[in-house]
Amino acid sequence: MLLKRITLLRERVSDWSKYPFRVPAIASLEEITIRKSLVFFVGENGSGKSTLLEAIAIHYGFGAEGGNRNFRNQSTESVRSVDPLVNALRLAFSRRTGRGFFLRAESFFNTATVVDDLGVTQAYGGKSLHGQSHGESFLSLAENKINRDGLYIMDEPEAALSPQRQLSLLVVLHDLLKSKREVQVIIATHSPILLAFPDAQILSFDDGTVHEIAYEQTPAYQFYNRFLADPERYLNQLFNEEPLFDGK
Repeated sequence: MLLKRITLLRERVSDWSKYPFRVPAIASLEEITIRKSLVFFVGENGSGKSTLLEAIAIHYGFGAEGGNRNFRNQSTESVRSVDPLVNALRLAFSRRTGRGFFLRAESFFNTATVVDDLGVTQAYGGKSLHGQSHGESFLSLAENKINRDGLYIMDEPEAALSPQRQLSLLVVLHDLLKSKREVQVIIATHSPILLAFPDAQILSFDDGTVHEIAYEQTPAYQFYNRFLADPERYLNQLFNEEPLFDGK
C-alpha cells in the first residue's frame, strides 16, 4: 500500500464554522488508518466523502479537476473551497511515488479537453476522448491509465458508467490489484456494483464520523436490496407518502 494514514492536524484549522470543517464527518476527523489497496468512501450527498477525496488528490499533487501531476487547469490554480482542508491534512505514505491519476466524473469534460490540447491522445487510447460517449471515454481512460504503479483516485465513476461498464471497471481494478505493481485505489461511490469488489475497505462518512463498515451495511446495498425485492410496494409507499422502511 502507498497511503497508510490520513490525519487532520486540528491545530491548523482556524475556523470550524467554515466549509469544509462544518461538515460533521470532517469536523470529527482525527486519523484514518488505511488497511487495503482498494478503499471505498461512502455516504450521503454532503457527507464529506468527495470533499476529503479531492483534498487527498490535491495534496498528492493531482489537478483539482482530475488528471495526473502534469494537469494544471484553471480551477487548480484558483482559490478552492477545499484548500483549507488540504493544508490541514497529513498523509503518511509507505512510499510516495507521485505517479497515478485522479478521475473525477463531474469535471471529466475538462480533463478530456486538456488531453486534446496537450496532444497526448495516444496515451489515452489513441482517440480523442471527446470523440466518444461519456461512458466510453471514461472507461477508455481508465483502461489506458490505470495500469501501472501509483495512487488512483476516483470520484463517483458510476456517474459516467452504465451497470455493464461498471463491471468492466471492476475487471480493470481486479487486473491491476492482482498484479505485482505498487498500487492503491481510493473511490468515492454510491454504486452497490463497485462496492461489491471483494476484500475492499469501506469507510462510511454518515452519522457524523468516518468509520469502517461491511458491504451489507452500506446504504447503497440496503437501498437497492429493498427496492428490487419489491419495487411495486416501495413505489406505492413513496407515492402515498408512507414511511418507506417501517420494519415490515
